[in-house]
Amino acid sequence: MKKLKISEITNDPVINIALDTIALSKQALIFVSAKRSAEAQAEKIAGKIKNVNLDALSEQILNALSKPTKQCVRLSNCVKKGIAFHHAGLPAKQRDLIESAFKEGTIKIICATPTLAMGINLPSFRTIVRDLKRYSHAGLVDIPVLEYMQYIGRSGRPDFNDTYGEAVTLAQTESERKRIKKHYLEGKPEEIYSKLAVEPILRTYVLSLIATEFCTTKEDLLNFFQKTFYGFQYGDIKSLQKIIEKILVLLEEWEFIRISNELQATPIGKRVSELYLDPYTAFFMMECLRKISSETDAFAYLDMLTNCLEMRPLLHMKMSEFETIQEKINKKTFLHEEPSPYDENYDTFLNAFKTALFLEEWLNEKDEDYLLEKYNVRPGEIFAKLERADWLVYSAQELVRMMKFHQVRTDLAKLRIRLKYGVKEELLVLLRLKNIGRVRARVLYRNNITSLEDIKKADLAVLTRLLGKSIAEDVKKQVGMKEADANLGDYE
Repeated sequence: MKKLKISEITNDPVINIALDTIALSKQALIFVSAKRSAEAQAEKIAGKIKNVNLDALSEQILNALSKPTKQCVRLSNCVKKGIAFHHAGLPAKQRDLIESAFKEGTIKIICATPTLAMGINLPSFRTIVRDLKRYSHAGLVDIPVLEYMQYIGRSGRPDFNDTYGEAVTLAQTESERKRIKKHYLEGKPEEIYSKLAVEPILRTYVLSLIATEFCTTKEDLLNFFQKTFYGFQYGDIKSLQKIIEKILVLLEEWEFIRISNELQATPIGKRVSELYLDPYTAFFMMECLRKISSETDAFAYLDMLTNCLEMRPLLHMKMSEFETIQEKINKKTFLHEEPSPYDENYDTFLNAFKTALFLEEWLNEKDEDYLLEKYNVRPGEIFAKLERADWLVYSAQELVRMMKFHQVRTDLAKLRIRLKYGVKEELLVLLRLKNIGRVRARVLYRNNITSLEDIKKADLAVLTRLLGKSIAEDVKKQVGMKEADANLGDYE
C-alpha cells in the first residue's frame, strides 16, 4: 500500500485529504453512509475553501426547483466553493448539474452516499471511504465487500487519462487498520444471487412469458427458467417446478391466465404484464377498486397505492409517532382490511399509512421544505415517490377501464393531476391553463378567480398584478380573448 503524507490542517482527516487533493489539482469522491452525513461533510470542507466563487453554477443549483428549498440553499453554498454533496434526495436536475461539473473539473470534491458508486463514470483521482458501517434493520452492520470494491473502483479511470488512482480508507486504530486490510482488501466479494429468487419478480416474469406467448406450456416455463442464472443457482429442478406451479395457481385464481392444454393470458392479465406490475399488486388494487363507493375519499386511494410493493421503500414510523398515527388511523377509512396490531405485517401497514399521510400533505399544497421538516423526505425523494404513485394511478386507471368502472376512472384521473401538481381539487380547473401551476393557481383562487369564466371576466390589470404581464396576456389568449379586447387599465 502506498504511503501518503497529508498535512494536518484540521482535526478532521477527511477534510485534510480533501484539501490535499485540491492542492494537487485533482478531484475526489468521498463515500459516507447517510444523506445527512454527505451534506454535513461537504459543508465542513466548503468552509475551508478560500478564493473560489462559482457563482453561475451555484445560481443554477439554487434555482433548479421553482421554489428553492433549504437543501437547495445548502447545496448552492457548497457548490460556490467547488464542493458538492450527492444523494438520492437531490432532484435529478441538481444531480445532473453536479455530475457534469465534476466531469468538467469545476467541482473538485463530491461527498456522496452509495448511489453514486453504481454505474456513474466520473473522473475521480481519489476515492475516500469514510464509513464502512451503516444502519440497517439489524442495527449497525459492515458494508459488503462488493460495495467497497464499487467505491474504490471509481478512482484512476483509464478513459479519463489517469495512469493510476488512489483509494483511501480511514481507520482510527491499528487493530481497525488490520481488520479493514483483511476483510476488505484481502477478502472475497459476496456471492451474487439472481433477483428472480424474489417471488414478486418471478411471478411478474411468469405472467410476461405467458402474455407474450413465449411460453405456452408448463414444460416451456420450466425449460426457460432452467437455462437462467436463477435456474443454475437453484439447481433443484423439482423445487423449482413446485414454485412455478404455485405461481401459476395464483395467476389463474387472480384471473390473469387460463390453464388448459396451453397457458393463455386473459385480456386483463395481458394488460397487467404490459404495465410491468407485480401481478399481486394488480390483484390487490382490483380488490380495493371493487370496494369504492361515493364515500371514498382521496386518502383511501393514496393508502391503496402505498400498500403496493412498488411504493417501497416506505417512510418509517418512529415509536414517538405511534399514538398520533393510531389516532389518525381511527379517523380514516380503507379499501382493504386493516391488519391486527398483532399481525407480523402491522409495521408495514403503519409505514404505508405514514407514507399516505405524506402524499396527502402534498395534495394539500404543503411545500418541499415543510415535507422535509416533518417527514425527513428530500425533494428528490418526493419526486421519486410521485413518479411511482403516478405509474400506479395510471395502472389503476387501466384496470378500471377493463373492469368498466367509469366513475372510478374519473376519480383516478383527478387524483393523478393532483399528485402531479400537489394541489387541492378546487384548483383543477385553473391547472388546465398553460404556465399555471400550483402556486399561480392558488394566487388566482385566493383572489376569487376560480374558473376559466372568471379569467375571461377579469381585467388584464388585475391578472397582470397577480401573474405578471406576459403570463396574464397568455392566459387571456388561452381563454379566447385577444389583447385588444382586454382592459389594460393602469398597465397600458
